[in-house]
Amino acid sequence: MLEPGDLANLFFNNLKITTVPAGTVIFRAEEKGSLMYTLIKGEVDLIVNDQVVETIFEHDVFGQGALVQPDHTRASTAIARTDCEMGELDREKFIFLVQETPFFALEVIRSLSTRLRKMKGES
Repeated sequence: MLEPGDLANLFFNNLKITTVPAGTVIFRAEEKGSLMYTLIKGEVDLIVNDQVVETIFEHDVFGQGALVQPDHTRASTAIARTDCEMGELDREKFIFLVQETPFFALEVIRSLSTRLRKMKGES
């Protein structure tokens, strides 16, 4: 089964690729966001109130909340736990994938649901 990040990379083989060293702040909570990311290599911590609430692993996506919320603000701070390679998707590409590939939308929803379950202590 393809992960959301893999699907995005399939559709946009010309995604802008960003490489960041461990410790880099990718975005901060409360900032306006115009990009989401597909994690190609590495690990990223999502932090809320100075607590790591989740670690994102290769092939998953993060930062999509800012693309769908009316005020486009970030809910967490994302910091590279390791050296990372990420593909960037703007809102236009995100909307295209949701419209043209319902499987992408389902996989993003699954990813978010899995994260929510982990936060609730479910398996």
